[in-house]
Amino acid sequence: MARFTRAELESFRDAEVPDLIGPDVRLLFVGINPGLWTAATQTHFARPGNRFYPALLLAGVIDRPIDAGAGMDENDRSWFRERGLGITNLVPRATARADELDAAELRAGGERLLSLVTELRPRVVAILGVTAYRQAFGRRDAATGRQPEPFGPAELWVLPNPSGLNAHHTVTTLAREYAEPARAAGVLVEPRQPDQPRLSPS
Repeated sequence: MARFTRAELESFRDAEVPDLIGPDVRLLFVGINPGLWTAATQTHFARPGNRFYPALLLAGVIDRPIDAGAGMDENDRSWFRERGLGITNLVPRATARADELDAAELRAGGERLLSLVTELRPRVVAILGVTAYRQAFGRRDAATGRQPEPFGPAELWVLPNPSGLNAHHTVTTLAREYAEPARAAGVLVEPRQPDQPRLSPS
């Protein structure tokens, strides 16, 4: 795992992290915005304690672990894209916490996301964070799960945020939630129950 001092991480405020998207994306994950660790490593969901990749592994969306805290290399990125998976963010700039973003940024990010999805045409879009979704799209009463209306050409799901700060969920419960849109997108490695792990996530 990479090591950064607080001062080094602070130097990455407002930095941007490129989208991880291939030409044949079927399932597009949408984070709220990059954290400082993500900006430092140029790897989405890289902060130690984030449950994104362990949950994908447990769910059967990916079939090998990713040490995001150390930063993905090009082989990792190519393999992830070849799985039909992609990652983007509502807001591209890095902050220490998502609650540093304002409503206008989130709304603008929602408009950018719709343009991106219309261009790429993934089967499924999965936004990770119901509060951010409500703010970005004015859906005050939205709940997690499959949404009743499509998002442009794609099926839309709103899922729990995998941040370690989200104490309402564990790797196991996140895996169960993430398996459903992955199944809809046709990207599960194999049909399996997320509560039957092939390894014990750390």
